[in-house]
Amino acid sequence: MVTLTREQLEERLVALHRASLQLVSDLSRNNVLERIVRMAREQANARYAAIGIVNEKGELKKFIPIGMTEAEIAHIAHPPKGFGLIGALLKEQKTMRVPDMDVDERSVGFPKNHPHMRSFLGVPIMSGGVMLGQIYLTEKENAPEFTEDDERVIETLAAYAAVAIDNSRLYEGVIERDKTLMEQFDDLTLLYNLAKASERSSNMDEILEQTLDQVIEHFGVQAGEIFLREEDSEVLWLKKHRGEAASAFWSCERFNFGDGMVGRAAQDDKTIESPPLGKDVVCLRPAVIEAGFKRIVCVPLRASTRVVGVLTVVSRDDRQYTWRELDLLEAIGTWTGTAIENARLQQQSRRIAILEERERIGMDLHDGIIQSIYSVGLALDLARMSLDDDVKTARQKISEGIEGLNSTIQDIRAYILDLRPRQLRGGESLPHGVQRLLDEFRTHTKAKTNLATSENGFSGLPRQNALAIFHICQESLGNVAKHAFAGEVDVQLWGTDEQVLLKVSDDGRGFDINNTGEIIGHGLSNMQRRARKVGGDVKISSKMDYGTTILAWVPWKEDSSAATEGLN
Repeated sequence: MVTLTREQLEERLVALHRASLQLVSDLSRNNVLERIVRMAREQANARYAAIGIVNEKGELKKFIPIGMTEAEIAHIAHPPKGFGLIGALLKEQKTMRVPDMDVDERSVGFPKNHPHMRSFLGVPIMSGGVMLGQIYLTEKENAPEFTEDDERVIETLAAYAAVAIDNSRLYEGVIERDKTLMEQFDDLTLLYNLAKASERSSNMDEILEQTLDQVIEHFGVQAGEIFLREEDSEVLWLKKHRGEAASAFWSCERFNFGDGMVGRAAQDDKTIESPPLGKDVVCLRPAVIEAGFKRIVCVPLRASTRVVGVLTVVSRDDRQYTWRELDLLEAIGTWTGTAIENARLQQQSRRIAILEERERIGMDLHDGIIQSIYSVGLALDLARMSLDDDVKTARQKISEGIEGLNSTIQDIRAYILDLRPRQLRGGESLPHGVQRLLDEFRTHTKAKTNLATSENGFSGLPRQNALAIFHICQESLGNVAKHAFAGEVDVQLWGTDEQVLLKVSDDGRGFDINNTGEIIGHGLSNMQRRARKVGGDVKISSKMDYGTTILAWVPWKEDSSAATEGLN
């Protein structure tokens, strides 16, 4: 047996130390493992070397051999299974040096086509009392067996290897966590974009299109569809298709709850993944399979505890969705379902508001204009009967009728003023818009108007804040025309360092401030909602027979904390 001198051993350990410093600086797991086993083979002069990595249960999960060609490795019946000397090393967790494996009682032989080996050196790779793996060396080339010096060198290498493997595991953990965080960030970005899209629009078609477009892009699928539930029924209708294939994926455009994948997803309130698409999928068009589509996922769209529709995504890849992707799809289903329900509620709210306003206008017309016309009719009927015997009375009644008709015409014009929608025209300043409202008001009423405003045009005021002031002025003048019977209206528009203010005063009959709902209907409510939507407010003061003053203000800058409720 060849024994190294002290100087030779120290020289060998120094060379090993230098090589190992490079080893622990490498963070790539595969590179680290391959370098360890090559270094061990070189340091011990072995023909064959290998490294085995164990899992948390101490079982061999990875085996990297050196010294055989890929063809020779492929020809071996099976890789090591952790029996024989390898199994003993796993169990004893201490260095094993065997001169001849053929006569060692722990040996169980080699698999078919495995090269014959005699001498063996096995060293565990330990970290904190936990085995990470093992270094195996066989067939000492310059001696019949491995020496104690080989053992000391490889044990030193194993210590460095433990640090290197730990480092590579930590590095891979960081990379994996970074990947997970990026995926979670992308998922949250998608949900945020969907929420912003639904916040900006209450149009059903836009909500469905934006949802499908973003889902198709994020998941890398080729198409998607949305089925919506009919009101309180259990019937789902196809409402939107996006992506590849101009035609829908299903041969029918409606599903009852429980029918097919779409109906079952709605009935069970559960995401359903299809197996690889085949011709036995109910209602699936054969052209879909012929076009190469392989997977469909149906996701229920929830609003509170109610299913309002089903989202389907279709892929050409035979992919298995991860639990993270399925969780994200279900979150999208909840977001989209809520957006759909909100859009429906807003549409219903607008319909109710229109019906209420029509009812109010009808009552006003009946109680005011129609009664006035009826009164004129009675006066003219009396004039007709007085023509023969009392011409003076007849003329008086005709004059009263003409005056009544003129008054009724003024009332009708006031309603036209209130009902006609107004907007700030492109490039029009706020003072010019208010002046236009006053000009139209003066055309339809007998009242005198005055406007006092600054000359700067309020160019720095955000458009939504300017529109709020404009519409408040319009509704104020509409109320004056319909209810105040005013002779004069004063409008003031000015700004401070923080606010823009509007004051509309009239000398009309006024009203009881405690009965505003009965007097001016939706007008006051609309004005308050418009102002508060942009961070402002409205104050009303009125006194019977002494007129009304409306004071409104909005901030110069957009107010991110303003109430989100507003008029559409």
